[in-house]
Amino acid sequence: MDKNLENDLTNINTLLEKVKNYSFDFLENINKIPAFPDRSNIYSPSQLNKNGLGGENTLEEFMQRFYKGIVSSGGSRYFGFVTGGATPAALMGDWLVSTFDQNATACDHSSAAKIEEETINLLKQLFGLPEQFSGAFVTGATMANFVGLAIGRQWVANQLGIYLSLDGLYSIPPIQIVSATPHSSILKVMSMLGMGRNHMHYIPTVAGREAIDIEALENYLKQLNGEPCIIVANAGTVNTVDFDDLKQIGELKKKYNFFLHVDGAFGCFASCSSKYKHFVEGMEEADSITIDAHKWLNVPYDSAMQFTKHPELQLQVFQNNAVYLGDISETPDFVHLVPENSRRLRALPAWFSIKAYGQNGYQEIIERNCELAQLLSEKIHESKYFKLLSTTRLNVVCFTIYFGEVAMKLENIQQFLNLVNEDGRAFFTQTIYQGTPGIRAAISNWRTEEKDIEIAWEVLNKAYNAYKK
Repeated sequence: MDKNLENDLTNINTLLEKVKNYSFDFLENINKIPAFPDRSNIYSPSQLNKNGLGGENTLEEFMQRFYKGIVSSGGSRYFGFVTGGATPAALMGDWLVSTFDQNATACDHSSAAKIEEETINLLKQLFGLPEQFSGAFVTGATMANFVGLAIGRQWVANQLGIYLSLDGLYSIPPIQIVSATPHSSILKVMSMLGMGRNHMHYIPTVAGREAIDIEALENYLKQLNGEPCIIVANAGTVNTVDFDDLKQIGELKKKYNFFLHVDGAFGCFASCSSKYKHFVEGMEEADSITIDAHKWLNVPYDSAMQFTKHPELQLQVFQNNAVYLGDISETPDFVHLVPENSRRLRALPAWFSIKAYGQNGYQEIIERNCELAQLLSEKIHESKYFKLLSTTRLNVVCFTIYFGEVAMKLENIQQFLNLVNEDGRAFFTQTIYQGTPGIRAAISNWRTEEKDIEIAWEVLNKAYNAYKK
């Protein structure tokens, strides 16, 4: 055995104790650690060491060279994108995932697949999904959308009498995909699935909103004259957390021939709260659903779930036939249902967190984050400099900056955000909403409290005064 390996194995307790201490230090100081990297930190690539450094020296080199560039993206004032954190229980589960190093593929090779099955069932209860939905974990919302649209593509092909998973796209006409305000990952998925970004047909939105106009959607479906299509409905748009009327779209399924995919990456968490679950009324009518765990479930990256009513179509797309994998049973292994053959046990952090905090714990997180979004919205509404661009429905605040009567251009917004983010105490990202450049504040972390909104507001005003000069 290599001497470094042998030494590390002998001293594994000491090495993991050092890692634990560094981890504790990070977690205890997470809200003091900048939310944006120090741009003066210059990285110079190292060279491969012939004999290796051993675990302890490698850990020390990492801490010296890279630790300063680690940001508090799991902290309470990281409002960019839609980023959750890791609850204590989720972190416990995630550490065990690496320790156990299970391949969550086959149902009879370990308890890993059983853990995933149970976690999916717990999540269906959390989100109020009917039993007829099956599900699996994937890496993120992009891959969940990939699985959902791959199933939808297979459904359309079957409607046309084409066995797509065997014969490919060569003999099928362009598949109609329609949406109003699709997330960028939907277009990426269309590219990956060979359907092409340019084949998205955009339906008009309700005036002043990002939600689909149901009348316009029905008029489009009438024009198809029964031709099958895929509708991508949004349960929480990225800019304003707007929701398509899933119930009305579900009613259209009684009259028209379409596959309904619901992209509810973080908006579906509205179902956890009696205050907000009306937003996702009708979600049970979907054929497939995307929900992201490393957003509002607050488990570590990477983790998301895809749900579907069509596991038989999913099997047609993703089955992986090989002698060494054995025969496909009536309840197929996960290797036959998702893109990856080898799979990390990413269900375990979710299992730990759901078990630890339950329905009430997640309701509290969701409702507290939404209340804090309203608090920030009130401050913006009362401000002379900032202006809301949209109603704040859940946890995302969309706003912009005015100098007098003139709104900032996108390049000015980016310059302003450089000042905000380089302060280090809070992090925001830019956007464009209905042609107006603006800023998004996505509040999705279990740690975030009212004091964090006060600090973030202080940072925004400090940056405004600096930019004005």
